[in-house]
Amino acid sequence: MKIDTSLSAIVTGGASGLGLATATALAAAGVKVAIFDIAENGDAVAAGIGANFHHVDIMSEESALAGFESARSANGQERILVHCAMVAKGGKTVSRDKATGGFKRLSTEDFAVSAQGILVASYRMASIAALGMAALEPLEDGERGTIILTSSAAAQDGQIGQVCYGSGKAGVNGLVLPMARDLMDLGIRVNAVMPGIFATPPMLRFKDMNPAMWDGLNASVPFPKRLGKPEEFASLVMELVRNTYFNAQTIRLDGAIRMPPR
Repeated sequence: MKIDTSLSAIVTGGASGLGLATATALAAAGVKVAIFDIAENGDAVAAGIGANFHHVDIMSEESALAGFESARSANGQERILVHCAMVAKGGKTVSRDKATGGFKRLSTEDFAVSAQGILVASYRMASIAALGMAALEPLEDGERGTIILTSSAAAQDGQIGQVCYGSGKAGVNGLVLPMARDLMDLGIRVNAVMPGIFATPPMLRFKDMNPAMWDGLNASVPFPKRLGKPEEFASLVMELVRNTYFNAQTIRLDGAIRMPPR
């Protein structure tokens, strides 16, 4: 797909981190970008990169549908969806209960929230985008659109306390091939990126709060010995958009890291 001013894109979680880097790269290439997020500073962030902001809660079907309608009114039907937003809980399946001295289990409700916030939300955003893309005129190779989901290295290397997150991201990987096959006759591609440890706001807080942990995180990456840059994630997304032969792929972007149990 040729990236130019004729294209529109939606980036979820686009107000910070991987999503912001992606939205910035797309907008810099001339794409009309809509950011979906719940961040209070979303309008300012979007204005700063030449995008527009839409307050969208990925956990809500109503909010998602309204966001797509609003974005399409502003920019036209998107040919690109990059889904970075997620909601997840943490905790071990069974752990010590400090209050009682016994054991407690991670609640089914917390697990269900994570399944909704990772896997169901990925399906929600991708399927709504695909429905809109299906009505577009095809481009070269009959392509109508491309959907890029965000998985994680934890999908394959889930650590202690990541039973919700790791299984949810593994579910995203499992979504890619059957969805790509569902959409192949419509000319819509589906891929996912599995980032390792990236220097996003949740990780950057350790740089000042716990320098030893920050140094350890950087040292844990085989090469280069640093956390990933959000711009490197965005660079891969741009190639996945450009290169029409990428389809039904789940691609690790992790500096060769393989997560230990903890």
